[in-house]
Amino acid sequence: MKSLPARPENADFSRRLLAWYRLRGRSLPWRRSRDPYRIWLSEIMLQQTGVATVIPYFERFLDRFPDLASLAAADPAEVIALWSGLGYYSRARNLHAAARLLMTRHQGNFPEELAELMALPGIGRSTAGAIAAIAFGKRAPILDGNVRRILCRLFALEEAPATAASRKRLWQWAEELTPADDLHDYSQAVMDLGATVCTPRNPDCGSCPVSACCLAYRLGRVSEFPVAAPKKKIPTARQLALVLKHRGQLLLRKRPYHGFLGGLWEFPNKILAEGEQSGDAAARMLDDLGLCGELRHTGEVRHAYSHFRLVAEIRCGEVTCRNDRAAERDDESCWFAAEVVADLPLHGAHRKIVDRLKGGGFTPGPAPTLEEAL
Repeated sequence: MKSLPARPENADFSRRLLAWYRLRGRSLPWRRSRDPYRIWLSEIMLQQTGVATVIPYFERFLDRFPDLASLAAADPAEVIALWSGLGYYSRARNLHAAARLLMTRHQGNFPEELAELMALPGIGRSTAGAIAAIAFGKRAPILDGNVRRILCRLFALEEAPATAASRKRLWQWAEELTPADDLHDYSQAVMDLGATVCTPRNPDCGSCPVSACCLAYRLGRVSEFPVAAPKKKIPTARQLALVLKHRGQLLLRKRPYHGFLGGLWEFPNKILAEGEQSGDAAARMLDDLGLCGELRHTGEVRHAYSHFRLVAEIRCGEVTCRNDRAAERDDESCWFAAEVVADLPLHGAHRKIVDRLKGGGFTPGPAPTLEEAL
């Protein structure tokens, strides 16, 4: 790491921040109590998702699972269904697994110590710190994306924050700035500052309560921080997805519960190898499913995941079943009445298929589109 600039004057950082928070802090549903269950749920939902998106999910989740015991007793499929559309579905699986561990190993109580919290699925150091500080008033630093951005500007960190050396330094700074008391308010205040004032683009330095402590502001270089990491090339995967209609019903399958997009429903599909023709692949897929029929290309959808982009070619058509097994399927591969498909917990790419076809987004072909099916 390059030599670091002199530390800015920040002895009154927490005092300034807390005074601002008590006047400007956001009113959010999970701030109405110190129940660790609600705080934990909100922190997991807020990982990689904005507040405006989280609020309705949080409220629906609490309506169905008002406490730890009800969540632990739930069917995993129902948890996934309630999470549908929020993305990063491993969070939902970890949430359910952690709830069960809390019931069996901790008698339904949340531990207060960081090490015990971090031993639960889906809880890292920053999330554990937030739970410990907000629910239990423990002196525990946090380092979510908002706090990381504040610290990069506050100390004018000249390296990308994702490096091991930068992470170590950022945690050190987060620890140093965390006060000895008022931890419940401080932890929420520093996250609010990053979400509403020290934003990624166009930060409102003129109304920032801690601008006097900020080295980047004093240097007139706020827009340069955090330093961007070199961009990685994101691969693109080609997928073939089949919308198959039989006696007014559509075939969908459930992804394995553990793994990428676990527990969500999708149309039968496969990733196409380089040079593989979609028509030939569709014929092989139909054969494997015990089905036969003529499928027509009806367009494509594109969807971006965190680590790759997906281009899904859609082929639709009426099919017949070669045997009883193909008609009956099982719990992981089912025929659904066309009108209920949109209500299933579909993952993002295949929800786009439903939305586009229902809206007539594809050029009609000889085969029926989903718009016609629904």
